[in-house]
Amino acid sequence: MEFEIIAEGLRFPEGPVVMSDGSVIVVEIESKKITRCWGAGKTEVIAEPGGGPNGLAIGPDGALWVCNNGGFLYHERDGLLIPGHCPPDYSGGRIERIDLSTGKVEVVATHCGERPLKGPNDLVFDKAGNLYFTDLGKSYATSRDTGGVYFLAAGSDTVEELDYNQISPNGIGLSPDEKTVYFADTMTARVWAYDLERPGVAKQATPFTKGRVVAGMPDLRYFDSLAISAAGNVCVATILKGGITTVKPDGSHSHIECPDPFVTNIAFGGEDMRDAWVTLSGTGKLVKCRWPEPGLRLNFNA
Repeated sequence: MEFEIIAEGLRFPEGPVVMSDGSVIVVEIESKKITRCWGAGKTEVIAEPGGGPNGLAIGPDGALWVCNNGGFLYHERDGLLIPGHCPPDYSGGRIERIDLSTGKVEVVATHCGERPLKGPNDLVFDKAGNLYFTDLGKSYATSRDTGGVYFLAAGSDTVEELDYNQISPNGIGLSPDEKTVYFADTMTARVWAYDLERPGVAKQATPFTKGRVVAGMPDLRYFDSLAISAAGNVCVATILKGGITTVKPDGSHSHIECPDPFVTNIAFGGEDMRDAWVTLSGTGKLVKCRWPEPGLRLNFNA
């Protein structure tokens, strides 16, 4: 597969959002900012929310919604920028919205009930404007937080729990019919699914869990963020075994390699939705390629 470099020199890019004007908006997690990439090396800073801006999505209000993980420690090794544990200047996890015309940052949510959000990671809106997002938690030298999957109803400021006590929820997406929520668990390299009774409420899959495992990987790799194809396949950015792992609803899977061991996200766009933008975070690049199948057009991403 051929990759065109759209931008480089980025500080751990993630969360690509493909805009109708041809630009792609990404976060630079290590630099704590949001950057618009135009191609040919042209970039501009949209906002600097601080902490650790992570997942991005355009909301029903036309604003850019952000999962902010509060920050990571970083180190460099063999030419790669690598995130690590919770930093001394950790600023707390939160959901934010950014006015794209002004760059103004507004904090939308910091808690689910009495529980503080620790490391919000990725997010997706359904067609009604309801928000689903993951919280990866934070890791420390000898421990880590339990993660969760959350729901924020359109027009509400109250975060609700879809599920909790997962190991490391990361990428999240909705099936084309919006009856299933998929998420990728980083440390176990599994894709999970929640079948919905109604928005924000998952059916009980077993006596022990609301979710069901769609697929788990047989080798050492970590799952990051994801995008859904038009056919309902889950395209998961994959770390260590750098590339995109595509998981079908029946659990079968395939893998396309990318030139970076820290591949963190994929987003679809273009006239036929077969253009794919991939974040190569270790080497600080946003690249573009032609994907084997069209991606699913996101709600509100006109």
